[in-house]
Amino acid sequence: MESSEKTKNPESPHRMWTEKYRPKDFSDIKGQDQIVDKIKAFVDQQNMPHLLFAGPAGTGKTSLALVVAKKLFGEDWRENLLELNASDERGIDIVRNKVKDFARTKAIGNVPYKIIYLDESDALTKEAQQALRRTMENYTQTCRFILSCNYSSKIIDPIQSRCAVFRFRQLDNTNVKYIIEKIAKEEQLTVDPKAIEALYTVSSGDCRKAENILQSCAALGKDIKEESIFSMASIARPDEIKEILQLAVKNQFTVARDTLLKTKLAYGLSGLDIIRQIQSEIWNLEIPDKRKIELVDKCGEIEFRMVEGSDEFIQLEALLSQFTLTT
Repeated sequence: MESSEKTKNPESPHRMWTEKYRPKDFSDIKGQDQIVDKIKAFVDQQNMPHLLFAGPAGTGKTSLALVVAKKLFGEDWRENLLELNASDERGIDIVRNKVKDFARTKAIGNVPYKIIYLDESDALTKEAQQALRRTMENYTQTCRFILSCNYSSKIIDPIQSRCAVFRFRQLDNTNVKYIIEKIAKEEQLTVDPKAIEALYTVSSGDCRKAENILQSCAALGKDIKEESIFSMASIARPDEIKEILQLAVKNQFTVARDTLLKTKLAYGLSGLDIIRQIQSEIWNLEIPDKRKIELVDKCGEIEFRMVEGSDEFIQLEALLSQFTLTT
């Protein structure tokens, strides 16, 4: 009995840090101040419309939905919240059965409605979205919906018009740094300032990704360096990619090609990974702006060829040749 209770202990040392350090209060959610202020006002008045959270991964959409449930319902929040991932259960049956059954019953406690949280709702089929629209209309007395998606354009207009839409932004460097330093203090880690910059670079403002990489690095040691971040994330250092491009621009095509192959193998990168890194480093090259635009356009063409099944290294060679032709 004791061992089973230990496995359920929320403070288990084996917990994922994304869950261990998930925001528990409105003030813990960083980078979305205006959205949090408005949602907090809804909760304070216990008068909340249907909500649609749209934005990139790892920016706090799920965390904010859970904070809303906890603040509204207190200890009864689990009984009054139905959390579904629409990418797993995306068909019309899930709306007709699970969602409708939960929506038609009254909430426990003083709040007059329950909450249904549909994560990744842009994965719902069009038929399921049409069924969801009717459910949202019919059960407003007993239920409020919070929909989360990466792309609001994939949500049909009738649903969007029934929701208050909030657009989440990627976290900036300051907010990612704050979160990383807070975790480092709790976990007694020593994180080099360059490692924090590297975490922001590899995560692109995705807090969940930054926390996962940090936890993976911490498993190898308490002293976190820049090199371990790039190695764990399987991403080449930006200055390595820039050096390859500079070699190509200086008409040293063979050296640039060989260095690119070594970098690709050393980090285990796919062609698409390298294309994305090359595209972002183009803007740091000392070449005319018009040429930068042409090269970014070429990156898009090469990426399309790779997706269609072309040989990755031949395509990367072709891309590098365009940098050499710059001279």
